Amino acid sequence: MLKCRTVWRKLAPLARASSTVCRQNARRAGLNNGRLPACVPAAQMSTAPAGGGRENQLYILLVGATCVGGAIYAYQTVKGDSQRYQDRIDEISSRPVKKLGEEPAVTQSEPPAAVPKAAPSPEGPSLPAPDAEIPTPIETAEPPPGDASAASHKASSHTPYLLIGGGTASFAAARSIRARDPGARVLIVTDESVPPYMRPPLSKELWFSDDPSVTETLRFKQWNGKERSIYFQPPSFYINAEELESAENGGVAVLTGRKVVHMDVRGNKIKLDDDTEISYDKCLIATGGVPRNLQVLERAGEEVMKRTTLFRKVEDFKSLDKVSRNVKSITIIGGGFLGSELACALGRRSTESDLEVIQMYPEKGNMGKVLPEYLSNWTTEKVKKEGVKIISEALVKSVVSKDDKLEIQLKDGRLVKTDHIVAAVGLEPNVDLAKSAGLEVDSDFGGFRVNAELQARANIWVAGDAACFYDIRLGRRRVEHHDHAVVSGRLAGENMTGANKPYWHQSMFWSDLGPDVGYEAIGIVDSSLPTVGVFAKATAKDTPKAATEESGTGIRSESETEHTASSPVASSAPSPTDVQHKDEYGKGVIFYLRDKVVVGIILWNVFNRMPIARKIIKDGEEHTDLNEVAKLFNIHDD
Repeated sequence: MLKCRTVWRKLAPLARASSTVCRQNARRAGLNNGRLPACVPAAQMSTAPAGGGRENQLYILLVGATCVGGAIYAYQTVKGDSQRYQDRIDEISSRPVKKLGEEPAVTQSEPPAAVPKAAPSPEGPSLPAPDAEIPTPIETAEPPPGDASAASHKASSHTPYLLIGGGTASFAAARSIRARDPGARVLIVTDESVPPYMRPPLSKELWFSDDPSVTETLRFKQWNGKERSIYFQPPSFYINAEELESAENGGVAVLTGRKVVHMDVRGNKIKLDDDTEISYDKCLIATGGVPRNLQVLERAGEEVMKRTTLFRKVEDFKSLDKVSRNVKSITIIGGGFLGSELACALGRRSTESDLEVIQMYPEKGNMGKVLPEYLSNWTTEKVKKEGVKIISEALVKSVVSKDDKLEIQLKDGRLVKTDHIVAAVGLEPNVDLAKSAGLEVDSDFGGFRVNAELQARANIWVAGDAACFYDIRLGRRRVEHHDHAVVSGRLAGENMTGANKPYWHQSMFWSDLGPDVGYEAIGIVDSSLPTVGVFAKATAKDTPKAATEESGTGIRSESETEHTASSPVASSAPSPTDVQHKDEYGKGVIFYLRDKVVVGIILWNVFNRMPIARKIIKDGEEHTDLNEVAKLFNIHDD
């Protein structure tokens, strides 16, 4: 067709010149006969007027020849294109089919069971479970082998949807995009060697597995007794990155082992660490974060760093598991979520071996920056019972390698000798692309600053740990938890397909100190804020294990918003008495206040009540008696 158009452009001036000659002849004939030229319309071109003589005959012959020649040329062109198209199809059909594990790589669409329902919007308190559409059925989510057959190291030069980062937020966005645009082609680029997976089990359930090959299978039993893999989808879910552009029904591809080193926002393209360039229509940055390290460890030298673990990825879990089976002492520096979880996990393992587990931190007790002091002290005693030696109010002065041991010198003079160190001192948002992309980084909280729709620039969105967003209730924030990664990733995916929805979901997080003590939290939980705790005596069903057995779920955020909290019903039990000064805190609710308004809530061994907590924070009201508010959680019901 393009060639036909070119031929016509060349012939058109000649045709117009002939038409002009005809009209001039007709005009002269009209004047000679005493008629107005207006009476000689262009219709004379088709009625072959008697006037004009030889010139008209030449015109008719020329136009006719042009039409016949054009028709013949168009026919030959269309026939040739058709033949070339058929040859191309035959060539593609004759190519050998590449495999992904045991499944074909050219998977045109996800399996029907894996396709999510229409992605819900995080715009109301009755939000469905934020993680409900992320995990696959536990019977089918097989982990990839060691070489990760789903992994691809090359990709097409263009993709409509580009997701930078291979974590939970990216996977949630990919599923959301495909739910709204079933034919979408989505490319995930990750510097890890494996497809997207969930991180919470790395410091929780995997450590309690009885399977000696757990580091290879990466399968674990949840507290409810069911088994699943840490991977969101098996390799067969993904298509080969090289074939993404030609996939008829689109799909999701993962480009593994590649890092994005430069981002050209104006040109809508990125550069990888192997100098490959990929252009995009819309892009999501979900680069997560990197573990912080102590400067004293960085300055200690190569020998100390070789025996130090910064825990974040699958490879870190495998490495620490191997270390824990081959050394006699491990010291965990950090008293927050990750440090306390790893301490309990390794402490329980120490009861089966001669492993010494030490946890040190600058606070007075475990979770000292989050829990009120009385509850932090109680938690510390529970951690000690798990076989962990606690060193509180510890500030590291220096670390040296001496006599095949690491010597940790504290500022108060205490000396700790150990074989290995785990630094669990927080997370630094990965904003390496900010400079080349010209994106704004928040000076207070870190991370890319985004608007209410999680958008940083035109055609660029940010989700997960790396996003610094504005919370309409609590102000600008940056959240580093699984539930936030799920919901923000899903919303970013919706907005990339044109939804334009604001993000105001109050994400939750949870932590378990073994199968018997667990808590769920929402909002701002800072021990420097005034708190009010209401507690009750725990029963056998008030544990993480019992809660998941009852609900049938494993990852607790799968079910934490299943029920609507618009009209919670208070317990009929009598108003509780103040139990803050007692020594037993079996279960309860801790309210965090700012200007007499509840801005954060921790549910201590109270499960599946998060919608109520979310609504209390959303309402933003002052409460004269929080004992009455605590009754909404039914903590005094047996």
